[in-house]
Amino acid sequence: MSGPRPHWLFGDQLGPHFLTAGLTPGGDGPDPDAPLVMIEARSVLRRRRFHRAKAHLVLSAMRHAADALGDRVRYVQADTYREGLSRAVGRRRVTVCHPTSRAALGLVDSLPHVTVLPPRGFLVPFADFRRWAGAPGERRLLLEDFYHRVRRAEHLLLEPDGSPAGGRWNLDRDNREPPPEGAATLPLPPPFEPEEDGIDERVRADLDRWERDGDVAFVGRDGPRRFAATRPEAERALAHFVAHRLADFGRYEDAMLHADPWMAHSALSVPLNLGLLDPGECVRAAEAAYRSGQVPLNSAEGFVRQVAGWREYVWQLYWHLGEGYRDANRLGHHEPLPAWFRDLDADAVAARCLSGVLGQVRDHGWVHHIPRLMVLGNWALQHGWDPHELTDWFHRCFVDGYDWVMTANVVGMSQFADGGLVTTKPYAAGGAYLHRMGDYCGPCRYRPTERLGDRACPFTTGYWAFVHRHRDLLAANHRTARAAAGLRRLTGLPEVLAAERARGQSPP
Repeated sequence: MSGPRPHWLFGDQLGPHFLTAGLTPGGDGPDPDAPLVMIEARSVLRRRRFHRAKAHLVLSAMRHAADALGDRVRYVQADTYREGLSRAVGRRRVTVCHPTSRAALGLVDSLPHVTVLPPRGFLVPFADFRRWAGAPGERRLLLEDFYHRVRRAEHLLLEPDGSPAGGRWNLDRDNREPPPEGAATLPLPPPFEPEEDGIDERVRADLDRWERDGDVAFVGRDGPRRFAATRPEAERALAHFVAHRLADFGRYEDAMLHADPWMAHSALSVPLNLGLLDPGECVRAAEAAYRSGQVPLNSAEGFVRQVAGWREYVWQLYWHLGEGYRDANRLGHHEPLPAWFRDLDADAVAARCLSGVLGQVRDHGWVHHIPRLMVLGNWALQHGWDPHELTDWFHRCFVDGYDWVMTANVVGMSQFADGGLVTTKPYAAGGAYLHRMGDYCGPCRYRPTERLGDRACPFTTGYWAFVHRHRDLLAANHRTARAAAGLRRLTGLPEVLAAERARGQSPP
C-alpha cells in the first residue's frame, strides 16, 4: 500500500503538537499528511477501578479529537490495543510518539511494525536530562538545579544578562500565605467550565451500560464535566486562568479552603496531561502576563516552576530511575489502604479536613497539590500505608493522574519511600499546619492543638506516632532532627501512642 505511514495517537496525545508542530517527513515526527489511528481499548478500564469522571473525561477527549480530525482518522473501539491496531492497519507499518507509560512503551516495542518517535508534550529531551543527571545513583537529583537549567534553556523569566527576573530563581517563600481570614472562598472568578455536548452524553451512556453489564467498575461520581476535553476548550481554559486567576495564584498557592477546592489554581494539569496543551505555550503565556504587568512575578514564577520545573522533573525521573523505583519502600510501610479510603467514603470520616478533601476527590477527581500532599499523603504517611498501593490509588482516582505523574510524586515526594532522592525530608505534619493553612479546624470536632482526649486531632496524634516510629531516621536528618528531639519533651506520649494503636486504620 502506497502513501505515508499511518500515525497512531494514544488518548493522552491529543493536541496539534503531536501531529505537525514543526515536524517534517523523515524527521523526528509523523508525516504531516499521515492518516491517523486512534484506539479505544476497553481492557484499560477493566484493569483498574478508575474514577468514573476520569473515564468519562478521557473517552470524551478521545472522541472529541476524532470528531475534529474527521476523515483523516480511523477510530476503532476494541477490546485491546493489539486487536484495535490489527483491525485499523493490519500489518502495515505505523508510527507513534513515545508513549507516557512503561506498559504502553512495552506494548509498542513488542509490535514489529510500529516505529516509536521521540516524545512530545514536554520541554526537555531525554538526552539532555541524562547528560545532567549522569548514571542513576551517581548524583543527587535536586529539582532546583534542574529547574534553573530548564529556565536557561527555554529563556524563561530571564533578564537580558541571563540572570533570573527579580534577582531570584525561586520565589516560593512569597507563596505561602494562608487564606484570607474569614473568607469561605477566594474572591475570584471560578475556573473555566466547559459545556457538555452530545459526545459527552454518548460517553456517559456507554459507561452506564458497561457498568450495568458488569464489564467495568468505577469509584467516585461523574457529574457534569469540569475539565477541558478539546483543544479549543483547553485554549480557553488557559486564557481564562491567565486573565482572571494567575495574579492571585502565587500568594495562595499553598492555602486551602473547605468550600473552595480550586482556590487560584489553574487545573491545567488535566488538559496538559491529555496532550491538549503544550507546556511551552502555558509557561510563555504566564511570562507574557508578567512582562505586561498583569500579574506579579511570584505568581508567574510559581506557575512556571510547577510546569517547567516539577512537571518536567517527575516525567524525567519516571524514565531515568527505572522500573524498580516504584517499589521503593525505605520506611518499610506495608499497611494496605483501608476500604473507606479506597472507595472515597468521605461520609465515614469525622475529621473535617480529611472528609472534605476525600469528598472533593469523590465529586471531582481532583484537588490541588497541597491537599494531595498535606492531607491525603500526610495521613497515609503517618499510618504506614503501602506506597506502591497508594501510587496506584492516586493514578486511578485523579483525572490528571497517570503512571508517570504519580510515581515520583507519591513514592518520592509524598511518602519519602525513596529515602530522600526526590525530597530532603518526609512531609509529615500535625494539625497545627492544617489549621494555619486552611479553615478546616473551626467547626471540626477535633482541636489541632490537642493530642490527648476525645478532642485530640488525629493528624496531631498521628504525627507524633510517626515521629516516634521513625525517630532514628528523623534524628539523622538536619531538617527533622528538631522534631525527633521534641519527643523527649512531649508529655503524654504513651497515651498518644495507645490512642493511635486503638484507632488503627479506622476512619478518624
